[in-house]
Amino acid sequence: MGRTSDASERLMTAALDLMWEESYGAVTIDDICQRAKVKKGSFYYFYESKSDLAVAALERSAQAQQVIWDEQFSPSKPPLDRIRARCDYTYAKQADIKARTGKVLGCPLCAVGSEICNQDERIRSKIQQILARNTKYWESAIRDAQALGLIGPGDPAAKARCVLAYYEGMITQARIHNDAEILRGLGDQVLAHLHAKRPEAQPA
Repeated sequence: MGRTSDASERLMTAALDLMWEESYGAVTIDDICQRAKVKKGSFYYFYESKSDLAVAALERSAQAQQVIWDEQFSPSKPPLDRIRARCDYTYAKQADIKARTGKVLGCPLCAVGSEICNQDERIRSKIQQILARNTKYWESAIRDAQALGLIGPGDPAAKARCVLAYYEGMITQARIHNDAEILRGLGDQVLAHLHAKRPEAQPA
């Protein structure tokens, strides 16, 4: 039996990396095939278009990231610690990328989404789905923190959307300024945005 081809996986990895490093519009199918070391004919065996590949690559990346989200937002952890874990991870990841490449790349979902969502409905829909799934993690942590009296009352879903906008906005600022240090202390900033109390300050 012949060796199973990993061409599709390599194309998805290459597409996501290039879209993140450069932009969706600047990257061609030839660029993706060259990065993936895959012949162009093989590209069209797996995908009908660059858009088709982008949707698959975004979903594959989201599924891989879900393991990290699940660990960071595990219900076994105190809710504010979950939020800090996500923010600390974000700073460490962007700082590492800056050290390796000289660039802060920010969030691939926001980078691709802000560029192409008004032009490609399938990509817009996929990014919207992924962001909605990610928002649920924030929502669960906020709801649990509210139950402990650590975050004030109010719709946890609305609070999650608001804090995610702040979180993603800070990441975008780090990309614009090419400065990962903007994200140092992001956990404290996000919790301050939520008016969160220190655990020891909760009623006995």
